Amino acid sequence: MSETPDTAPSPSPAPPLRVAAIIGSTRRGRYGPTIAEWFTEVARARDDMETEVIDLAETTASEDGRLPAGEAARAFAEAGATLERADAFVVVTPEYNHSYPGGLKEFIDAHRTQWLAKPVAFVSYGGMSGGLRAVEHLRQVFAELHATTVRNVVSMHNPWTTFDAACPHARAAADQMLDQLGWWGSALRDARAVRPYEVA
Repeated sequence: MSETPDTAPSPSPAPPLRVAAIIGSTRRGRYGPTIAEWFTEVARARDDMETEVIDLAETTASEDGRLPAGEAARAFAEAGATLERADAFVVVTPEYNHSYPGGLKEFIDAHRTQWLAKPVAFVSYGGMSGGLRAVEHLRQVFAELHATTVRNVVSMHNPWTTFDAACPHARAAADQMLDQLGWWGSALRDARAVRPYEVA
């Protein structure tokens, strides 16, 4: 009588990584939504990620009444919930005066536990530097918040005149960055499930 060898069950596929993309500029005439729309299209083409967008322009009441305080407060609360359930983040930031927007800093500082032991990636844009100086400042901020920033950055130089949504080089850079974000996001999600991250 032959014996049928035991076969181990196939492991269940990991759920998609929940990524929150944050548009960091709130200025009139900003280019951030254009960059963010392009990026989320790239991210949403992947099977291993689900992407939600947080637009900081929707979380801040405007003095001219374009966005009433009540609507901004509701959007701010929804943004906090999005951060809480996210496994990873992508910050879309311009460079203002060799750094990042003040409104982005206020938003980051207004949350704390949502960033803990999660990875952060960056899509930056600006003049000749492509926003990279803003990114280097943000790395220090997120390190203080116990978040991990990924090495690769998608940097757009003078996008107002050079941006091409079909650019294969930019898409390749975004995919490489998302590969790194996916690795860190999955690894840290698994680690938090085994042992919650605590700050003394």
